[in-house]
Formats: sequence, C-alpha cells, structure tokens
Amino acid sequence: MVFSNKPVRFLLVALLAGIPYFGFANPVIDSISVVNEAVAEHSAPVTQEKKEFNATDLINSHIGDSHEFHVADWGGHPITFYLPVILWTDNGLEIFSSEEFHHDNSGEHVVSVNGQNLVRFNEVIFYADKFENLTEDQRKNGAFEFDTRPLNFSITKHVFSMFISVIILFLLFLAVARSYNNNKMAPKGIAGFIEPLVIFVRDDIARPNIGEKKYAKYMPYLLTIFFFIWINNLIGLIPFFPFSSNLTGNIYFTFVLAFITFIVTSLSGNKDYWGHIFTPPVPKALYPIMIPVEIIGILTKPFALMIRLFANITAGHIIILSLVSLIFIFETAWVSPISGAFVLFMSVLEMLVAALQAYVFTLLSALFIGQAVAEHDHH
Repeated sequence: MVFSNKPVRFLLVALLAGIPYFGFANPVIDSISVVNEAVAEHSAPVTQEKKEFNATDLINSHIGDSHEFHVADWGGHPITFYLPVILWTDNGLEIFSSEEFHHDNSGEHVVSVNGQNLVRFNEVIFYADKFENLTEDQRKNGAFEFDTRPLNFSITKHVFSMFISVIILFLLFLAVARSYNNNKMAPKGIAGFIEPLVIFVRDDIARPNIGEKKYAKYMPYLLTIFFFIWINNLIGLIPFFPFSSNLTGNIYFTFVLAFITFIVTSLSGNKDYWGHIFTPPVPKALYPIMIPVEIIGILTKPFALMIRLFANITAGHIIILSLVSLIFIFETAWVSPISGAFVLFMSVLEMLVAALQAYVFTLLSALFIGQAVAEHDHH
C-alpha cells in the first residue's frame, strides 16, 4: 500500500494531490482579474490618456487581504462578492456590507453608519474626521493607528478562505472516519489517499522527533497543522472565487500558527528543558550571558516558523505576478510566450512548495516539541 522510500512516497502523493489543479490552477492571486485589469488599462479609447501600468500596485493589491472578492469584469463592470464588515465603534457594534464603500480604497468615499462617518484606505477602515488629520506615512501604516479607527472584526477574504479550509478539513476527515467504521480490510477512496499521509506524519515526523513514548499525545496537533497549512496553500493556487486567497502568505496568520506551536512547546517542557534554559551547563559566572541567550533562543524558534512559511508562499505569488506583469510592461509579442513558459514552470513548482512548506512547518514543530519533552540521563 505504501512505498518503502517514505520521503519519495510523500512527494509522489503530494504531486498526485495537485494533478486535478494543473488544468486551471496558477499560483497567482486572482490572476484572471490581473489580466483583465491590465488589458482594460491598455485598451482605453484613443481619446483618453493611457494609464501607465504599475506592477507594484497591482501585486500589492492581489497578495493582500480585502473586504471583498473581485470575481471578474463583465462589459467594463466589475463582478464582486461583498463580505460583511463588522466593526466595534464608539457607538457600539456595527455590521454592514462592504458594498457601501463602492470599491473605494483611497479614503475618499464616506460611509455614514449610525451617525458615524467611515472611510477605507488600503483595506483599513478609519473614522473620517480622524483620517483627515493623518499624514501620508500614518495612513500607510494605518493598521497601527488604533486611536483613529474602530476595532475591525470583519469577515475579510482571508478569514472567508480560512472558514472554507476548515469546512474542507472537517468534511475530509469525516468521510475518512466513516470509511473506517465500515470495517473494511483496506481503506479505499479518500481514506486510501489520506492514510499514507497520516502514516508519513506519524512515522517520519512525530516518532523520530518526539519519541516513541510521547508522540501519540501530539499527533492530533501535528496532523491538524499539516493538513490545515497544505489545504490553505492549495486554495491559494486556485485563481477564481471562492478561492484565490493568499492566507498562508499573511504574516499575521503565520504568526498565530507559530505562536500556537510556541505555547504547546512551552507547556510541554519538562524540568530538564527549563533547567537547561535557566541553569545552563556552564560556569555560574556566565549565567548573566547564557540565560538571556537561551531565552532569545526560545523566541527565535517560533519566529523562524512564522517567517519561513510567510516568505516562501508570498515569494511564489509575487514571482508569478511579476512574470505576468512583464507582458504589459514591454507590450511586445515575443515576451508573452517566454513569460507564459516561466509562469507554467512556477505553477508546477508552487504545487510542490505547497506540500513542502506544510511538511517543514510540521517537522519543525515536532522537533521543538521533542526538545521540550526529551528526558536526559543524569550522571
């Protein structure tokens, strides 16, 4: 049922999982709308001044979060799926559709809600009167201008994508559990596909790094983060609604995942683990140096997890978007086939990266937990 070479088995299964996506997937956030917008800008009537193509603005808008899904353009009119805006304002809870902003993201259109005026700038919602007093730099860093904006609990594109991934994960393992309840000798269908992956996480990640005695306690967590990250990576590769969200390329999302691993590791640490940190095996005269170093080491581990996942996923999307943008920057026929060939190559590569980054995050999490629960012989 499984290959003897387990790493090769995992990579083959990962590629097989991506086969259904090869026909339409492209690791470009809303890549269809990227082309539509670029074509629209470059096909303006001759009586109008042609707008200069800005690849930076286009890339930033498509790898970031949003309060709405831009589905497509139809006859010059955008087709949009609006998401609910949920704010805790000075007057209490306010809920309304993002349609009220009329696609404005520059802080010009004012929305009046319960006697309060709100504007949206770079997907951050401000109080209109306070927004006018902000400098340009303060507006660009508006997410940290807490006194000028309400608390935002909106269902954004990334949150919507996360809900979809949770539903997929739940339905997937519910179907697997039901297949085992039928008392079949060998799993088939979805269970036959998932079982080698579960065995891979158990035998190649959990057991070697956590240990034979304690690995089972952490298997639910390791399996959850492995499939959760992998599914969200795959969702980000599908370039149409309701997918296409760059969730795992959001540093806030990767921070939360890394922080959970940090909490699990810290709560699992035994006396040997904490003893090594606060009473390191060095002369006591070096304690003032070594103890801060050990504490910093505790914090750098989840930081590495956070940056690694964020950087690898976002980099792939930026590269693909940059390759697509070359077509509209040079505006020559010979660039299109060359750019298309590189886009196809990167698409295949991103299918592997989607599985590889889920594997690396899970592996490092198991390694950190294993270091915390390891028991040392004292002589």
